Amino acid sequence: MSSSLHLGEMSEGQSGQLLIIGYVWPEPNSSAAGSRMMQLIDTFQTLNYQITFASPCEKKSHAVDLFKLGINTVSIEVNSSSFDAFVTQLKPEVVLFDRFMMEEQFGWRVSENCPNALRILDTEDLHGLRKGRHQAFKDQKTFDKTYLLNATFKRELASIYRSDLSLIISEFEMELLTNELKVDQSLLAYLPFMEDRIGGEVINRLPEFKERQHFLTVGNFLHEPNYQAILYIKKTIWPLIRKQLPKAEMHVYGAYASQKITQLHNEKEGFNIKGFAKDVNIVMQQAKVCLAPLQFGAGLKGKLIDAMKNGTPCVMSSIAAEGVFSDLKPNGFIADDPTEFAEQAVKLYTNEPLWNSKQQNAFTVLNLRFDKEIHKREFINQIQHLQDNLQNRRLKNAIGQMLQYQTLQSTKYMSKWIEEKNKK
Repeated sequence: MSSSLHLGEMSEGQSGQLLIIGYVWPEPNSSAAGSRMMQLIDTFQTLNYQITFASPCEKKSHAVDLFKLGINTVSIEVNSSSFDAFVTQLKPEVVLFDRFMMEEQFGWRVSENCPNALRILDTEDLHGLRKGRHQAFKDQKTFDKTYLLNATFKRELASIYRSDLSLIISEFEMELLTNELKVDQSLLAYLPFMEDRIGGEVINRLPEFKERQHFLTVGNFLHEPNYQAILYIKKTIWPLIRKQLPKAEMHVYGAYASQKITQLHNEKEGFNIKGFAKDVNIVMQQAKVCLAPLQFGAGLKGKLIDAMKNGTPCVMSSIAAEGVFSDLKPNGFIADDPTEFAEQAVKLYTNEPLWNSKQQNAFTVLNLRFDKEIHKREFINQIQHLQDNLQNRRLKNAIGQMLQYQTLQSTKYMSKWIEEKNKK
């Protein structure tokens, strides 16, 4: 276990120790998940927690330097009792699991060594929902409940029940869990992306319609929904747009471009793989229209939030738009048919009054649905209430107690067996 952690007494005014167990080290410039994690960290820093970020994953080049932000960092191992000694010494008041896989791996150890710690699961998005939609996409069938109840979703749902609170980023996923699957709403917290309000000064500094050119899309290339969306643009949508706008270009930005991505680059077709964008705001403000024809996925799409913040209207699929707009007008058009998608993209690209009106919709959506201060305040209140009533809450969560017992027994002894095997 490697570490930049120095355990000591809390400074005056601190709420206590928060341990974040990360699936990966946060990369806010590479993925929406990285941005989401930094927003959570900012929220807990508001509460004066001393934060330790621990992960079994290797740090990549785009990972943020957490130590510069006053956050202790630790590399931990799976299937190792070294974690038990570490967490016992740290004595966290709150443990935040980054995705259900980390709760599966370390949750029983936290429960056994720090039974009074508040256990929070950040789902990021519902992985089982994304997996089920992906399978339906591969089968070329309509997604239904038979695709939803896959092994990943069952594991994720068990993790939600075992946790004291699970953070759900999308209203659609909140409704799915509470209405369709009857999960007690007290176990869930709706917490979307938390953004600064956008006012007149910021809006007036954004490049106008005539100062922008070309189309773009952004997204981490390791994320399968993004890769499939890029293929869809390249093979189906872009030829339809290019036929009407022969001088326009498509710019594709994202981290971790493999050969299968770079080989899509074709300057003659105006299809340009640009690679990693150090500052997504700059490339968004240079573009006239953002395309997001995602065919499967879950959660909220960071590219849409980035587009709205930078005044870039979008054409998006219904999957991409899910959970973003509610009953508000979108910052562009929602279309699933490729011909309609291309027509709306061309219309946005060539019609300045239309483009301006869709841009204004974005600012309304951001300020009414993603206001950082509102969501942060509600989340903080929920945490504080839960801490004051933790034991009573757990007593009422009979399913969680049952799953905690079963998982602690089965996962514990499997992990110990693996640890002993690794010693040989």
